[in-house]
Amino acid sequence: MAARTAGARLEEQWRDILSVHARTLCEIDRVLHPHGLGASDFEVLDILAAEAPAQGDLCRVHNIVGRVHLSQSALSRLIGRLEKDGLVVRSVCEEDRRGVWVALTEKGRALHTEVLPLQREALARMLTADAPPD
Repeated sequence: MAARTAGARLEEQWRDILSVHARTLCEIDRVLHPHGLGASDFEVLDILAAEAPAQGDLCRVHNIVGRVHLSQSALSRLIGRLEKDGLVVRSVCEEDRRGVWVALTEKGRALHTEVLPLQREALARMLTADAPPD
């Protein structure tokens, strides 16, 4: 009986985590939508801003894959959209032609700077002890 109760508690904790995650992503999507971004778009821009802080610094796409919750192909499509919007540029790694580099453009860096406070405010609202329940 105790094992079953422990299992039920773990399942409830897991569902609570998933619920907070889903609500938080929806809130981030909501506040970033007017700026043409979603939560995953922002995550990529945020990683690039942190990993390659100087304008034009490059980051390997391979290094981003493990930090966003997207498949390799979904990340490639997302980066393609960001490139089409002029927020990032991609280039092939000269040393390893299979590798792809990506960097923020000036426009991408400016947009990231503009929306960063909105994303952080959404996180603070959703992840504090006072965050509203479902």
